[in-house]
Amino acid sequence: MKNYFTSLLGALTALVVFSGGCLLLGIGVLAAFAALGSAEKAAPAVERGSYLVFDLSTNITDAPPPIDFGSFGGKDESLQLRAVTKALRAAAADERIAGVYLTGDISPAAFGSGFAALKEVRDALVEIKKAGKPVQAYLTYATTKSYFLASAASEVAIDPYGMIIMPGLASEPTFFAGAFEKYGINVQVTRVGKYKSAVETFTRRDMSPENREEMQVLLNDLWGGLVADIAASRELTPAQIQGVVDAEGLIRPEAAKTAKLVDRIAYRDEIYDALKAKTGRAGSKEPFKQIALDHYIKQAKEPVLPAKAPKAGGSGRGRIAVVYAEGEIVDGEGEIGDVGGSRFSRELRKLRQDDQVKAVVLRVNSPGGSASASEVIQREVRLLKKVKPVVVSMGSYAASGGYWISAYGDRIFAENSTVTGSIGVFGMQFDIKKLANDFGVTFDSVKTGKFADAMTLSRPKTPEELAVFQRMVDWIYGEFVGKVAEGRQLERSAVEAIAQGRVWSGAEAVKIGLVDEIGGLEDAIAFAADKAGLGSNYRVTEYPRQKELFEAIQDFVEHHAPGFAKARGGVAGEVMRRIEAEVKALRSYNDPQGIYARLPHHLTFR
Repeated sequence: MKNYFTSLLGALTALVVFSGGCLLLGIGVLAAFAALGSAEKAAPAVERGSYLVFDLSTNITDAPPPIDFGSFGGKDESLQLRAVTKALRAAAADERIAGVYLTGDISPAAFGSGFAALKEVRDALVEIKKAGKPVQAYLTYATTKSYFLASAASEVAIDPYGMIIMPGLASEPTFFAGAFEKYGINVQVTRVGKYKSAVETFTRRDMSPENREEMQVLLNDLWGGLVADIAASRELTPAQIQGVVDAEGLIRPEAAKTAKLVDRIAYRDEIYDALKAKTGRAGSKEPFKQIALDHYIKQAKEPVLPAKAPKAGGSGRGRIAVVYAEGEIVDGEGEIGDVGGSRFSRELRKLRQDDQVKAVVLRVNSPGGSASASEVIQREVRLLKKVKPVVVSMGSYAASGGYWISAYGDRIFAENSTVTGSIGVFGMQFDIKKLANDFGVTFDSVKTGKFADAMTLSRPKTPEELAVFQRMVDWIYGEFVGKVAEGRQLERSAVEAIAQGRVWSGAEAVKIGLVDEIGGLEDAIAFAADKAGLGSNYRVTEYPRQKELFEAIQDFVEHHAPGFAKARGGVAGEVMRRIEAEVKALRSYNDPQGIYARLPHHLTFR
């Protein structure tokens, strides 16, 4: 027996040493990659007459990536919205850039590449055309999002065997009530707001009439805005575009050309030959003069704007902080991709105490989440507003808890296609009694108070316990409505009329007073600078910052390098992505009171 334990201890020791060695080796390899990446040559020089190549096969996020995996020598799997728009606007004025070439198909992930973000990118492409530079788009299999961008081009070409996949917008919820019933999982709900439909995922097998109504109105608003922009660029009417969409569904090249959605049908090599001619390399074996957008971005650092005399009452040179609230709002620190209430409020507190920061722009791209975490963040927004301007820029989503943290902004900007509102609250209580009993597992308890075990998963809640949760939900909803009324300077009755958990497009939100103005992030920054009296004499810094090298290595090891994971294709990949998204959403339900202000998980549009 002694020999057995000696051998076991030796084996375990060897395993620990081996594992530690592997970990150290992995860190060493990552450090080597990082060193190689940092030792790489500077971004390629831009030859005069080059085309800026914008490969749409990426995910465009509001916030900068938390870890710069490009420093490991690989290709960034996402691009930051502001970096993209800043680079495109720089290209419009750059004498070395002759035009822009769009190719590829948008690859959305999480809350990235929403229609509001893409509208800002599209506006920047339009500015390039206004500067007299051509924008050439080449389509193969273009989804609605990709065509929305490409339609702003000077010329749109499509592969002879390509397709425009633009059948309209749809929202397709997933419902688990049947599965929960089958496996013995029970869900009890407390909520306020007849349109607050996030709970339906777990309690129904289909959409409620109220949910169907609000989704139809929202989709109509979003689709109408997209079609209007496309029609204006293509010199068509919205009715003409709707006609071909309804007639074709999947629009083939000939139909697209006949409907004037594209200008020509061509193979890629023909487009390349044309670009060679335009860049002075006709007949050459070399590719056309070009620079990739991600390389150009590295050259387009944040400019120091020319100093001007500040406006009366101005404080001279200072910083504007752009703070990104992108992801689900969760209690505590949160993980990568979450808006952790503790972590985010701490960032705002630092900015409040930083005298160099003269104004803050809060960029919100969030469906909401934990009610208590939303209040923790909003508290810091209110304190911040007392000492410096706070301007809100809404991205693709700024609803429920996302609106909660926005309501006190000095001014709120949104795009027409922003999804906002959803002023409502719900609570969910799960129990696994039947599931456990089916496997022979039972529960018993002793307690010192009537409600001591009210939070248990082992049984359904009693009517009295549900009444306790409902009172809490009612109270938080009342607080939510009151805060919106105070922050937006509206009558409480007016807020109650537009609340009830209903979601609104940005265009409608302006009409009902939830949003002040249609505009993008740059508009919000300009407004903040003006309100702070800075004129053009400021620089922009972004929060949260990207992690340093060794922080990135540590995060890489802890999270198994998610940025290196390749997207899974095909039917199986789509199923897995949807399941993972639902599981991630379940993990985000960590409010200590079990009460949430958030959109449905399924509120994505294809």
